Amino acid sequence: LWLSLAKAERALGLPITQEQVDEMAAHLTDIDYDVARQREKEVRHDVMAHVYTFGKAAPKAAGIIHLGATSAYVGDNTDIIQIREGLLLVRKKLATVLDKLAQFADAHKSQPTLGFTHFQPAQLTTVGKRATLWMNELLMDLNEVEYRIENLRMLGSKGTTGTQASFMELFDGDESKVKELEKRIADDFGFAGVVPVSGQTYSRKIDAQTLATLAGIAESASKFATDLRLLQHLKEVEEPFEKNQIGSSAMPYKRNPMRSERICALARYVICDSLNQWFERTLDDSANKRISVPEAFLAVDAILNIMINVVSGLVVYPKVIEAHVMNELPFMATENIMMDAVKRGGNRQDLHERIREHSMAAGKRIKEEGLENDMVDRIAGDPMFGMTREQILEHLDPSAYIGRCPSQVDEFLSECVRPAIAPYLTGEDVKVEINL
Repeated sequence: LWLSLAKAERALGLPITQEQVDEMAAHLTDIDYDVARQREKEVRHDVMAHVYTFGKAAPKAAGIIHLGATSAYVGDNTDIIQIREGLLLVRKKLATVLDKLAQFADAHKSQPTLGFTHFQPAQLTTVGKRATLWMNELLMDLNEVEYRIENLRMLGSKGTTGTQASFMELFDGDESKVKELEKRIADDFGFAGVVPVSGQTYSRKIDAQTLATLAGIAESASKFATDLRLLQHLKEVEEPFEKNQIGSSAMPYKRNPMRSERICALARYVICDSLNQWFERTLDDSANKRISVPEAFLAVDAILNIMINVVSGLVVYPKVIEAHVMNELPFMATENIMMDAVKRGGNRQDLHERIREHSMAAGKRIKEEGLENDMVDRIAGDPMFGMTREQILEHLDPSAYIGRCPSQVDEFLSECVRPAIAPYLTGEDVKVEINL
């Protein structure tokens, strides 16, 4: 950033030599950080310590380093650059999670499973269709990340309170040169421009929006991980569990959803992250953000690493899922059974009441006596319905109750997910290692 500033100032007519610029360029990476640490102890100012240290590395340029700038020029512009780089990494990992989940959804798009409202059995869905609900939220997050990347702007060279007064002084009041200076710096770093107005720093609203974007990812991840923890309790779907993994020091049989729990824990931290700002700037926002923004990125990075690991090895237990479905399906199928009985000459209102009575009795048998659902036998034995057990069982094909689930999965993957993630799946695959 100091090199970019010097190059632009020289190009716009300030008395900076090419030799000074070249010397700065030659010493960007051979900085003696021990000198910087010692100088900061003396002057109690991080940026001035590094101005001094850079001047030691490039002595001919020492007098023009940081010319016209304030600390926020290097601090805040660097933060914007790092936020962009962080969002690019997040975007890549989000796309990888979506890719893994797409494969899972496609493989299980036709596997009927109980759908829940209020965590009570509702109607059937499919294992793959449920996965698209997780994916849809992550896809919204991906769109949000893309928006943030596209709309990030550098602080530029705004001066001590954002008025650019120091640069107006340097360029003898030539506003066009002051504006061109910022444009050249933004161009150097590949940004579309700089923020239109600011105090000394860029608005912390940018940090808040970045944190909100990261918190959105955390919320989606928490939803996925919570659902998976519930499914693991039902023994329907599990996170990976290695051959030699130990679930509990006291209970050898335990298979705790530790990775999903860790996702939820990290997500809770990110969701609580926030900050604001006073006037043109104070340290309670600048110091806060040095912790809150990087740690939110680190936490989301960890969340996505765990998610990649988990979704790459999800284990589905179709027999358990089928048993749960068949235990509830007789209740869910009663409307179709009732319609069939009406076609055979029954009275809809009388049949409705009789089904209600049978449902209450069957439910009591399940809940109070711990016995299996005998709804089919009850209806088959009721002459009002005039149906054999075989005729009733014809209404208990789970695939007849999943609606458009397979087609919805196909359409969502082909029309929404794959086009969105394709640009980010090129090149080297994301590799993660989970140590706990």
